[in-house]
Amino acid sequence: MPARVETDVAIIGAGPVGLFAVFECGMLRMKTVVIDALDAAGGQCSALYPEKPIFDIPAHPEIAAADLISALEKQARPFNPLMLLSRRVERMTRTDGGFELATSAGDTIACKAVIIAAGAGAFGPNRPPLEGLTAYEATGGVRYMVTRREDFRAKRVVIAGGGDSAVDWALSLKQIAAKVTVVHRRDKFRCAPESAAQLKTAAERGEIEMAIPYQLHGLQGEGGVLAAVEVATLKGEVKAIPADFLLPFYGLSMELGPIAEWGLQVEHKHVQVNPATCETNVPGVHAIGDIATYPGKLKLILQGFSEAAMAAHAIHPRVFPGEALHFEYSTSKGLPVAG
Repeated sequence: MPARVETDVAIIGAGPVGLFAVFECGMLRMKTVVIDALDAAGGQCSALYPEKPIFDIPAHPEIAAADLISALEKQARPFNPLMLLSRRVERMTRTDGGFELATSAGDTIACKAVIIAAGAGAFGPNRPPLEGLTAYEATGGVRYMVTRREDFRAKRVVIAGGGDSAVDWALSLKQIAAKVTVVHRRDKFRCAPESAAQLKTAAERGEIEMAIPYQLHGLQGEGGVLAAVEVATLKGEVKAIPADFLLPFYGLSMELGPIAEWGLQVEHKHVQVNPATCETNVPGVHAIGDIATYPGKLKLILQGFSEAAMAAHAIHPRVFPGEALHFEYSTSKGLPVAG
């Protein structure tokens, strides 16, 4: 059922940074509503790589993306955020009291401030231009993410791409797959140097097969059941690699979607913000996480967490005009008592 909601802060995006913004707003006694186009919280962490380990979260030498999201949901839970999932914000209009948002599900959210934590915006995989691709996507023979490593146990897996995702998953799946083949057009990879070194070592040991310099050429199989992946050199030399799965990791195509129509200053599909407050050129609208840009910006989850805190503190005077905000550490004040 469409909802009519009044809240202090509307948070667009339920990824890790959006979830932490719920906590930061809650610590300042501000009510929140979270809207996300996906059917579950977590953003790319849940949709694209739930089992992938993350190594740069403070106090967690290693944590799976899905576990990080679970912990952030638990942290936000005391503040009872209203989660409006499986819908996206189509319109934002200014009102006397702040803003009114309209969603694709017919919801209306009246709020005093907006935090855009939309990650990569409306994202989708860059799909290789292969004949018959749709049939193999439908059966799962071609996938653009790994949600369960166990799906690939004892299977023949071809991974295409030269970035972090391709290399990381090649190193991870070699532990359980019958065979992993990496297809790349050159012998240099756009990934962390340590990962590239591990890939080279695994190839030398025969744990991973390298198809270089090759690029995807075609798919073989019947009824959407993949049998082999055809690869070709720039000279047109073609060979078939027996395969049960093809994982093309060519990155994501990013589109701002309706956000691009809201009068925000945009630079290369990112929203420009003041780094001190994460406020956009529209007063009361803030952007945090991957979608936000400013000089010196690092696309790290931990930087997004910091931006969530800065945005929440900058918004507080809008929600509680005239009320002094005395900064206190959470160890001193604990969690606010629910009103």
